[in-house]
Amino acid sequence: MAEVILQEGETLESALRRFKRKVQQEDIIKDIKRHSYYMKPGEKRRLKEALARKRNRKKRARELE
Repeated sequence: MAEVILQEGETLESALRRFKRKVQQEDIIKDIKRHSYYMKPGEKRRLKEALARKRNRKKRARELE
């Protein structure tokens, strides 16, 4: 759980920036999105394979340049 304690003389805006940075570092948003819906095992596999194909295409394109 991300927690930010307001320091003496610190503005609310700077504390909010620190909180957002901490949430991003801990991958809280990514975890929430991943658990927001159920994905069937077959769907997970297809998505994983599609991402692998995309990575390979990008890798080959970089090698050709």
